Amino acid sequence: MSDEWKEPAADKTEEKSWKLLEKAVLAGVQEQRRARRWGIFFKLLTFIYLFVALVMLSPAFDLQKSAARGQEHTALVEVRGMIADEEAASADNIVTSLRAAFEDPKTKGVVLRINSPGGSPVQSGYVYDEIRRLREAHKGIKVYAVIADLGASGAYYIASAADEIYADKASLVGSIGVTAASFGFVDAMGKLGVERRVYTSGEHKAFLDPFQPQKQEETEFWQNVLDTTHQQFIESVKKGRGDRLKVDGHPELFSGLVWSGEQALELGLVDKLGNTSFVAREVIGAKEIVDYTVQESPFDRFSKKFGASVAERLALWMGFQGPSLR
Repeated sequence: MSDEWKEPAADKTEEKSWKLLEKAVLAGVQEQRRARRWGIFFKLLTFIYLFVALVMLSPAFDLQKSAARGQEHTALVEVRGMIADEEAASADNIVTSLRAAFEDPKTKGVVLRINSPGGSPVQSGYVYDEIRRLREAHKGIKVYAVIADLGASGAYYIASAADEIYADKASLVGSIGVTAASFGFVDAMGKLGVERRVYTSGEHKAFLDPFQPQKQEETEFWQNVLDTTHQQFIESVKKGRGDRLKVDGHPELFSGLVWSGEQALELGLVDKLGNTSFVAREVIGAKEIVDYTVQESPFDRFSKKFGASVAERLALWMGFQGPSLR
């Protein structure tokens, strides 16, 4: 009799164990499903956040916001930092911004807000020519250059194409000159016992090589290139500023020197003292300012910091650099 009662008791114990195991397994599965659902939710939320952020930071979004204003306004275009290809203040970016500003029927006037040490004469010349072309094509819209902290060399080159130039009394203005800098490592290589081997198919192909001694005829040639570029710069400034430029009695005007905004006013380098808000409100007569400046995407900024620009900077440091208006 005892054996008959023991077997059902054992079966019940085993059944309870299986039920507990089943509950544990089901609880684990449910927990995994719950964690998976929350993981998907947070991933989706992160994706939506990044997508919205990228859209809001994109140039197209900014231009759409500007166009949606629906009232007469002052169009703002920034010229900030080095004027060079692949930079924020590249000719392509500035020209694209200017064209968008001029083509908007609600634009009453354009302000070029400048804070730049200059840069490439080619890029500066391209912007200069485009400003003059746009002024001719849209005679009812004037361009005002407003210099903030710095408007030097290539930046002033661009400013001289405007109808008028404004600056703060403490702004730095001018530096009408050309520079091309490099290093010379010949003596250092001699002390280190390093031999430089360069193979070229032209007699002067490596004349900018900082590891080789300078030759008199090549130095004179390069100086002539810089002088020619400088003369082009001078002629463009004279054409843009006209009789307002106090050339007579001031031979230092094109020497590469820089002046404060107050001094620049006396020399005719600028027309008046004032900032962007003043020009928009008192000169153009449209205090509403709409920014047309092309903005770089976060991906562009990242790629420039860690991409091919590293090699480009190294090449510039090594001396493989053309003339610069700085």
